Amino acid sequence: MSNNTSFEPTSDEIQLKKIYREWGLTDQEYTKIVEILKRKPNYTETGLFAVMWSEHCSYKNSKPVLKTFPTSGPHVLQGPGEGAGIVDIGDGLAVVFKAESHNHPSAVEPYEGAATGVGGIIRDIFSMGARPIAMLDSLRFGELTNPRTKYLFEQIVAGIGGYGNCIGIPTVGGEISFDACYEGNPLVNAMCVGIIEHRHIQKGQAKGVGNPIFYVGAKTGRDGIHGATFASEEFEDEKEQKRSAVQVGDSFMEKLLLEACLELIIEHPEAIVGIQDMGAAGLVSSSSEMASKAGSGLQLNLDDVPQRETNMTPYEMMLSESQERMLICVKKGHEKTVYDLFAKYELDAVDIGTVTDDGQYRLYHKGELVADLPVDALASEAPVYYKEQAIPERLAEFAAMEPFQPVVSSVKETLYELLSQPTIASKKSVYETYDSQVLTNTVVRPGSDAAVVRIKGTKKALAMTTDCNARYIYLDPEVGGQIAVAEAARNIVASGGQPLAITDCLNYGSPEKPDVFWELAQSANGISKACLALNTPVISGNVSLYNETNGQAIYPTPMIGMVGLIEDVQQVTTQFFKQAEDAIYVVGTTKDDFAGSEIQKMQTGQIAGTIAFSLEEEQANQRLVLQAIKAGLIQSAHDCSEGGLLVALAEATFEKNLGFSIDWKGTKAQLFSESQSRFVLSVSAENRSQFEEQFGSNATFLGTVTEEPVYKIQCGAEQLTIDGVEAKRLWEDAIPCLMK
Repeated sequence: MSNNTSFEPTSDEIQLKKIYREWGLTDQEYTKIVEILKRKPNYTETGLFAVMWSEHCSYKNSKPVLKTFPTSGPHVLQGPGEGAGIVDIGDGLAVVFKAESHNHPSAVEPYEGAATGVGGIIRDIFSMGARPIAMLDSLRFGELTNPRTKYLFEQIVAGIGGYGNCIGIPTVGGEISFDACYEGNPLVNAMCVGIIEHRHIQKGQAKGVGNPIFYVGAKTGRDGIHGATFASEEFEDEKEQKRSAVQVGDSFMEKLLLEACLELIIEHPEAIVGIQDMGAAGLVSSSSEMASKAGSGLQLNLDDVPQRETNMTPYEMMLSESQERMLICVKKGHEKTVYDLFAKYELDAVDIGTVTDDGQYRLYHKGELVADLPVDALASEAPVYYKEQAIPERLAEFAAMEPFQPVVSSVKETLYELLSQPTIASKKSVYETYDSQVLTNTVVRPGSDAAVVRIKGTKKALAMTTDCNARYIYLDPEVGGQIAVAEAARNIVASGGQPLAITDCLNYGSPEKPDVFWELAQSANGISKACLALNTPVISGNVSLYNETNGQAIYPTPMIGMVGLIEDVQQVTTQFFKQAEDAIYVVGTTKDDFAGSEIQKMQTGQIAGTIAFSLEEEQANQRLVLQAIKAGLIQSAHDCSEGGLLVALAEATFEKNLGFSIDWKGTKAQLFSESQSRFVLSVSAENRSQFEEQFGSNATFLGTVTEEPVYKIQCGAEQLTIDGVEAKRLWEDAIPCLMK
């Protein structure tokens, strides 16, 4: 068999010089490959194994952890293992969603990294046969006082908006947090939501001997080679970052590809056997996974791959992560249909291979066999590692500490300062750069607890959110993992939705470090517990490890993306107070919960201590609030999160420039406590008695909404007055001021 082109190292040189190590393969893994093949792999074959056995493609370090997730339920039509997960929403319709991380590329080339993150997740959705209807994101940056962070923030936001706006999919929601640990390693997690009719659901499979394999979409270039292994390494200052591992996106091309693929799936279902996005590890991952899932083999002729650069080697073509490409297994005899349809959209559609039945993966180039491997060895038989775990030393220190008590001499100054913290401050300057209204289905735009998008032709709508308070997970991975899911569900419920399922992006440091791996395993336990309690199985997601710079890991950040069903668009609820004289209630109890809080970070510059949370209380409160919304008793509902109760009350006044007058029975500091499982609700005068009957002691009456934008707080013997106009100004101006 050919050892490829003359300038590539021979199989002997690869072994002798241990070249495979540069691609992330260990000596043991290389030995295992030799055993599988009963010979030394050539350059191309070694490259194929390196990307397919990378953490990014094989989940070799995280598989044992991911296996613990609850992934099924009565409404789940497709769990993990395909391009995206699918949940039934009745009427023959289903919602399709998934989130992906694009952290490493965004740290190096922030605009393209973020843009192609958006492009990739959109392809995952329409490869299932679904029409994408909404985008969300979850971003983490260092502090905005740092010039590089400002640059990353500006460029990443521009990249997300640039791609989403051009392709015509609204960016409807998301979240952004700022902590110093993300300085060298920002997190860019993108989520896409689509709608599908059950009969159009597709699988990524290549089956049926003799069926042709079609390459469709953009041409292949040398961009993004080893993107998957690049995503499985840490950053170091002295190392030249791999710009060639970052892909370049073209949203116009993707729009054409989307429409062509959906037309093929919907109008010509008889022509299509399987379809998959060429994402991480490009052509090799999509083709080998499609064959492996179907239990078949594959033969590809690389001379036929559309190329936009000259003299590309088999290694480069197979590993390129050029964007806007799909692989389709076509039913033999329907080739003309596919050619004609893609020609109409002026896109390449080329027959590059055939399905075989021998389980082998064979690549030909210039008439020679350049790779011959068992397809399962690449796609499903990567080694799985049970990494060592150790409890981080910091947790014993946190447990031994006296609980942090903030000093609140002036409630007004503390509120003003908190509203100016970038994590709490208005993100309007960000989401106004995104088109959130395109497609005209957006019912609730960015800025409330969850985004809401109506489902055309029905009374239904979908609520969607992305959430994770990584500080809590840093303090207690298991409890923090529970809180991440609970907060996402709280945001869905506050919008009038019944939580359905989650997707996740598990962003952590290096799994080689026992304490980091322990964080991953423990937070997965917490996520599983909360998903079981709240009946929201994990239907898709991804893992992003090695988020470290110079040996310093980010906070463990398992981002939770959640979608909920609103049966009737009339039940849609937002966080904003609607009119004066409405009664204000808080659901849930407020205690001294300051560990990991915004006020702790603001006053001490760090986070420490232990956190408390009750899943039972969370379940009960969510159930009550959703029942009350469905019964039409609630004017507004807002999840109480970062900054605590007073911040939540202030946020509820901003949209209509209202105020409030409340009688607070707790301490001044407790106005800023971050106790979990709480909602701020407003109820009209005529619904008060029925509301109180339903909630009993679970809801505490605080006071009323006022016409005048002034916050009046009776706190013990003290009467506090805060200017709501000034509060809103500080909240809106904080990020634009820091960016100047």
